Amino acid sequence: MIKQIKDRIIIKTFNFNFSKQFIMKTKINTLYLLLAFTVITFAGCGQDGVQGPAGVNGQNADVFYSEWFSPTAWSGTSGDWYFSAAAPDLTQDIVENGVILAYVWLDGDLYSSTSVRPLPAYAVGANWSFLIHQYGSIEFTSDMINQPLTATNKFRFIAIPGTSVALKSALSKYPTRSALMNMPYKEACTLFKVSDKQLMVK
Repeated sequence: MIKQIKDRIIIKTFNFNFSKQFIMKTKINTLYLLLAFTVITFAGCGQDGVQGPAGVNGQNADVFYSEWFSPTAWSGTSGDWYFSAAAPDLTQDIVENGVILAYVWLDGDLYSSTSVRPLPAYAVGANWSFLIHQYGSIEFTSDMINQPLTATNKFRFIAIPGTSVALKSALSKYPTRSALMNMPYKEACTLFKVSDKQLMVK
């Protein structure tokens, strides 16, 4: 009789322990399933994120461009003038693998009072050009005898990544870098979807 009671106690204890272990395993399995569902849900949502911003200077995410600006001062000496401007969009990748177009409007240009010239150019009795002397900056140059004007001369640049679809299209008409750099301003604005704001001139 005592042995039967002990056996019953052992069986009940075993059943209780088994039920407890089963409940714990069920809870753990449920927790794992919830974690897996959460990971899958967030992974799926991450693929449809908000589109990143466009370039700092331009509204076209495929091309970067500056507004029209004037030098605050020219450095150098007679026949060798220059000024630099910060250009964060001129990264190493764009400079090495893309194309940079620069344009100038010169006060007193006899060619046309509203003409925008691609650089390099010869106008107002001097050569005008530009160069990238370091990433993130652009330098404009002139070999005028007298110091060039500041506020009334306007400069602008367009930076086109080498992966630009518009650039690949332009190469069919302008197959060399030199030809691209001589592209008329209006055509460049149309092709690369650059905002063509009116020049504020006197």
